[in-house]
Formats: sequence, C-alpha cells, structure tokens
Amino acid sequence: MDDESLFVFVTWGPDTPQRCATPFYMAQIAAAMDNSAEIVFQIDGVLLMKKGVAENLMAKEGGKLIIDFIREAKEAGVEMRVCSAALQLHDMTEDDLIEECDGVVGAAYMMDRCMESSVVLTY
Repeated sequence: MDDESLFVFVTWGPDTPQRCATPFYMAQIAAAMDNSAEIVFQIDGVLLMKKGVAENLMAKEGGKLIIDFIREAKEAGVEMRVCSAALQLHDMTEDDLIEECDGVVGAAYMMDRCMESSVVLTY
C-alpha cells in the first residue's frame, strides 16, 4: 500500500510508566515499514518531552529508559510534536522540550493530521 500513515496521540505521562514505551515502539515499527509516523503529546503526555523526564523513566523496573525508545523512534523517522495547550497546562515552554521534539502544534494541525492519516492510535 502506498502513502500509509500512522498518527499517534499520547496522553499518558510519567505517572503511568508502563504505558510510556508502546507508542514509540509502534510508531518506530510503522516507520520501519516505510510508512510515515507522527506522535503528538497531549495532556500529561507532554511531560515525556520535558527535559530530564524520559531520561529517568522506565516502563519496567530494570528495563530500557523511555528516552531510548524516543531516540530509536526518532532514528526511524518518527516525527514528534507537542500540543500547545498541554504546554500551557504544565506551565512549560519550548525551552523545556528535549531536542527530539519537532515542535509545538495546535488543535487545527492535530485534526488535519488525524483526518489525513490511515491509522490513528491513542495512548
């Protein structure tokens, strides 16, 4: 199939670490299969893009760090953006974001991408 795309909403944050690795892994697999893949972080998910959080977070005690899942997804070509309202919710600015983050987007962008995507996942 041509022009297949995955769009992922991540709303879970560091308070539920066991949920934090899967979105990156699934997007990485989609990208490895020559599909476009994008993740947008909303609500508490934006905290995964905050400097110092993913670097100290594991989905399973003794497991791989979430930042490693993020970096592997990025290397596979996954784009990652944060919701502007979620930044405000957590009193964050763009300066608080890790370098793997591709930018800040609003609701209209998210809805456009959602409507254009072949598959939309929510975590």
